[in-house]
Amino acid sequence: MLENGTHVFTSESVSEGHPDKVCDQISDAVLDACLSQDQYSRVACEVFATTDRVIVGGEITTNAEIDIESIVRATVKEIGYTEPGCGFDYQSLEVTNLTKTQSADISLGVTASSSLYGQQGAGDQGMMFGFACDETPALMPAPVMFSHALLEKASALRKSDKASFLLPDSKSQVSVVYKDGRPIRIDSVVISHQHKESASRDQIVTFLTEEVIKPVLEQTGMLTPETKYYINPTGRFVIGGPAGDTGLTGRKIIVDTYGGMGRHGGGAFSGKDPSKVDRSAAYMARFVAKNLVANKFCQRCEVQFSYAIGVPYPISIFVDTFGTGTMEDSKLEDLVRHKFDLSPAGIINTFKLLRPIYQKNVNYGHFGKEGAPWEEIIDLTI
Repeated sequence: MLENGTHVFTSESVSEGHPDKVCDQISDAVLDACLSQDQYSRVACEVFATTDRVIVGGEITTNAEIDIESIVRATVKEIGYTEPGCGFDYQSLEVTNLTKTQSADISLGVTASSSLYGQQGAGDQGMMFGFACDETPALMPAPVMFSHALLEKASALRKSDKASFLLPDSKSQVSVVYKDGRPIRIDSVVISHQHKESASRDQIVTFLTEEVIKPVLEQTGMLTPETKYYINPTGRFVIGGPAGDTGLTGRKIIVDTYGGMGRHGGGAFSGKDPSKVDRSAAYMARFVAKNLVANKFCQRCEVQFSYAIGVPYPISIFVDTFGTGTMEDSKLEDLVRHKFDLSPAGIINTFKLLRPIYQKNVNYGHFGKEGAPWEEIIDLTI
């Protein structure tokens, strides 16, 4: 806490070349490949990546015919790991497939025809959170949206060949000063970006400052002469991606959601088909929270749902507007129950989640993206 009731809140993002995001993308590429041929595929795909190796595991039950090795290589190539001898390139890496079919016991409760309730049940127990606030046009927290925007800009420049010295792995971090609950200025910006051996640190610092940070953040009006910048603070970032650090699916759950501003139930998203409420119900929770804010019921909102495996409805619903609501939170909970179908099947139908839409939404956060079905604003007139 700073003076005069101000405080600093920090969030981070990672690029598509980050080791964990490489794994997320492969997991969702496998999921999309299954759904494109068989919309009722049951997929829980986990990926491990390290130097010159990718291991794909998990449970997949599908009528689709997919080539996991080809999916892995195509995904890694698209990310940008193409240079032979870099420790992780799409042509020479070794792919191990350890996938198996889904447990029949899980399928029993999830499949409507065999469920004890006669409806599609949740694919697991757990709690899921959704969050929204009015501090950005996307109704997302400013620190995480600023962090995503920096790396999206850097990625676009790298892929357009305007920055051929940049390589795929990168991280960003933005610290924002809040006063009375509102963002007022950016305290500091951190970017660590992988680069070719030939690039000098001065070249990287100048480029990222002038071509990425200023174009992205000056428009927020929150950069000040006091804003601090930390660009490649180790001085060198040549070894990166899975050659530098081991990657795992589902290890960037805070980057994927609200940058730590909202709570998280602990379940990851990538590689999971929509019968897994870890993913689908978290999307619905975001949808609900965003629409409560967008419809002016509150300025800030967090919702929680919880589910039991095999049960076709949430076993609890909680709404917290942090004192910003236009009515009691308990009444908003009643509104949520009546306006939204929170059953696993209802969530799938609301967002048409049996489509291969997951890989395109895996990078730079799952929320705050234009065009994602869970970001649509609807009329909640009472």
